[in-house]
Amino acid sequence: MIGFVRGKLISKTPPLLLLDVQGIGYEIEAPMSTFYDLPATGETVMLHTHLVIREDAHILFGFVRDSDRSLFRALIKVNGVGAKLALTILSGLSVEQFHRCINESDAQSLVNLPGIGKKTAERLIIEMRDRLPKTDLGDISQVSSNSFGVKPGNPKQEAVSALVALGYKPQDAGQMVRSVADQDLSCEQIIRQALQGAVK
Repeated sequence: MIGFVRGKLISKTPPLLLLDVQGIGYEIEAPMSTFYDLPATGETVMLHTHLVIREDAHILFGFVRDSDRSLFRALIKVNGVGAKLALTILSGLSVEQFHRCINESDAQSLVNLPGIGKKTAERLIIEMRDRLPKTDLGDISQVSSNSFGVKPGNPKQEAVSALVALGYKPQDAGQMVRSVADQDLSCEQIIRQALQGAVK
């Protein structure tokens, strides 16, 4: 098992990022909670990782915080929740918000995420009560407002593509991005605001 990787951040195109680790390029899938905290491209970053081995692929998932990886690992043990849906959950809700949803039986906030229906939300609430990682919520860092490196292309178009990759329908992703009024935001900031609006 690959526990972590440390290397130079080459590119970040949600939900995929590329790390140069001593001359080897690792493609790593990550939730938006990780993208919010990434440094600019060219900088060194360390990610906690989880390797999923399938018949047709070996997929490496990366997380800035170990609490995110712990929740990811707990989520993929739930019947009907795969790695892609777990990334969607971590992209739409912080670890603290997810804990609150489970503890307060707030199925509606879960249903607001793409790919989660009422039955899946209820199953998550029932099964995750016993599987939640033991985390001191007071120590969970808030999403940082780091300045991000300038990326080529249109940030709004890149944000729509990222939301589609997270499971939103193209028309819904476009509407979510259009609802973000500020034109001068980075791709990550647009996605963050769009996701916050979607789960309200």
